[in-house]
Amino acid sequence: MELNNKVAIVTGVSKGIGKAIVKQLLDNGTTVYGLGLNKPDYVHASFVFIETDIRDFKQVSHAMNQILESQKEIHILINNAGLGYFGFLEDTTLDEWHQMFETNVDSIFYTCKHILPVMKKQQYGHIINIASTAALEGMAQVSVYCGTKWAVKGITESLWRECRDFKIKVSCVYPGSTQTDFFRNSPNIKPHEYMLQPNDVADMIIYSLKTPDNFHQVNLEVRPLQPKGPKKA
Repeated sequence: MELNNKVAIVTGVSKGIGKAIVKQLLDNGTTVYGLGLNKPDYVHASFVFIETDIRDFKQVSHAMNQILESQKEIHILINNAGLGYFGFLEDTTLDEWHQMFETNVDSIFYTCKHILPVMKKQQYGHIINIASTAALEGMAQVSVYCGTKWAVKGITESLWRECRDFKIKVSCVYPGSTQTDFFRNSPNIKPHEYMLQPNDVADMIIYSLKTPDNFHQVNLEVRPLQPKGPKKA
C-alpha cells in the first residue's frame, strides 16, 4: 500500500507503540484519526484526536460516525489500545477483569464492526490488531491478560479468512516486552533499554502496511534479544 494520501484510524495513541505508529504514518503522508482517553502531547495538521473510551460502544460509534462524515474511505485500522494487570487469577478484581477484556477485546469488535462494511464496499484495506507474545504461550500471573490476547489472536485469524475475498488484509502483531508504560501495573517488572523499542515495533508495522496488495503478512511476532554479556578473560 502506498501510504501517502491514505486514511488511518489508530486506537491508543497517546504513548508507546501507538504514538510511534501515528508519527510514522504522518511522516508517510497519511491522514490519521486517533482514538483514546488521553490527549497526546503532539499535534500535526493531518492528525485528528477524538477523545473516546474505546470500551464504550456508543462512544466508539460516535467517533466512527464523526470520521465517516468527513472521509469516504478508510484504508487502515490499527487496534493498538491495550491494558494489563499482573497477579494470580484469584487476586484479580472483577473491575480489572472487565477492564482488560473491554479494552483488549471488546474494542476490536467495536471498531471492526464499523469499519469492515466500509472496507468491504471499497474492496480494499488493512486491519492490524496488536496482541502480544502472551497470545502465543501461557504465562504465570498473567492468566487474564493472556486470555484477552488469545482472544485477539483468534479473532484476527478468523477475520483474515473472512476478509480475503474482499481484498482486505488482517494482521496480528505479537510484540514481546516493549519499553513503554504498559508495566505501570506490574510492581515486579520495570521497563529497560534492552526491551523492544516502540519505534522499532512501529517500523515493522509500517513495513507490513507498505507491502504489495498481493503480499499478506498474517502474523508478525517480534521479541527482544538480550545482548551478550562481556567476554570472559
